[in-house]
Amino acid sequence: MKLRDVYKSIFCFAILSLFCLPWTVSAAQLNFQSDTILRMLERDTTTKDSAAVLPIYEYIQLDIGTPDEPGLSFHLYGWGRLDMADNDYYDDSTAGELLYSYIEYTGEQAAFNARLGRQYLFEGVADTAIDGLRLSSDLGKYFSGSVYAGLPVDYSNENGRDGDSIYGARIANHMTGWYDLGLSYQKISNDSDSDEKAGMDLSAYLPLGINLYGFSSLNLDTDEWAEHSYELRFSAGPVGIRPYFQKFRYEDYFGTDNTSVNPFAFLANSGEELTVVGTEATLPIGDSWTLVANIKNYDYKVLSDSSRYYSGKVIWSGEEGTQLGGEAGLMDGDTDQNKYLLVRVYGYWTQLPAMLPVGYVSSELMYVDYDQAIYGEDSSFFVSVGVGQKLLDDALDVKVSGDYSKDPYYDEDLRAMVTLSYRFGKDL
Repeated sequence: MKLRDVYKSIFCFAILSLFCLPWTVSAAQLNFQSDTILRMLERDTTTKDSAAVLPIYEYIQLDIGTPDEPGLSFHLYGWGRLDMADNDYYDDSTAGELLYSYIEYTGEQAAFNARLGRQYLFEGVADTAIDGLRLSSDLGKYFSGSVYAGLPVDYSNENGRDGDSIYGARIANHMTGWYDLGLSYQKISNDSDSDEKAGMDLSAYLPLGINLYGFSSLNLDTDEWAEHSYELRFSAGPVGIRPYFQKFRYEDYFGTDNTSVNPFAFLANSGEELTVVGTEATLPIGDSWTLVANIKNYDYKVLSDSSRYYSGKVIWSGEEGTQLGGEAGLMDGDTDQNKYLLVRVYGYWTQLPAMLPVGYVSSELMYVDYDQAIYGEDSSFFVSVGVGQKLLDDALDVKVSGDYSKDPYYDEDLRAMVTLSYRFGKDL
């Protein structure tokens, strides 16, 4: 039996299980979400210059079950695209993808959870999608664990599925209100190549309102640390402060063998190591205003460049989601190519006069000035404006937007987009 036949069987089993078990379906909820996006732009193709590109995207999400309650449930999310201009612009691109589709069972005891199907994993060193099974449960009062195994979705186009596999686990020791310490492991195989890594993640709640969050991953193939990411969060009076530290060794982070499908995997061969140290401070003023300051230092080992980014934000928040903000940033590098000035303003406004046929307006404007010209251009400009209206008791959201940009990569680029978002929920 081919893999796609197995996957169809899983899908059908999920649907039949949900509708054939009265004790599950009777208390369940059905939630459906559809996002239809029509984009309009011009691009050069292999056969024509400035060809019209009119892709229409459809995103569908379906959830059947009762959230946060024991029982059986089903979850699906995927997208598809149709090129209405029927040119060759998308010939080498995927026309659709099933992002996740799994059945899930949550038990009444020990926080037991089981998922079967295509799913995303974000735990410990796992940050990927698999076609397989994941199990998790409490292991007594102070421990919990999870295990998973299956096929890595990202490698389905790399020499087929034969010889592919992924499995891993995470075990955590925790004390409520004090800390959570996790140790994790993952192995991915793609034909004769494999990638093994281990990781440690920590959440610690220290005295005086100081919280520590951290993650480290070790490449077991090279016995080198691939990543360290740590941050503190605490308050000094009304000011929230978040100092952070990150270090990436590209060769071990991205990998250089056939298990590397990350779009930035080419950086693995650069031998680069990046260290980031920074601090963010947030000051709320009253109920509406927020000031944010950020200082971040980038240090590149191979490039021998140290760049410092300074930024400040002002945010005003009103009723019903209304928000206006502005940001100014300065990148000051040791080389001219890493020096620029950025200015950005944005807004989302819902408090409009009743006579207008729209319910909200969104906008963004950004300007970047480079010290060293890129392809003969020493600046970038971007502006976006959108209007929308919620209909059918807010179940349908209709939005029309337009973007204009002028930068080193496009002399002038004008794009338009129409989005229809529909939400439906029902007790079964």
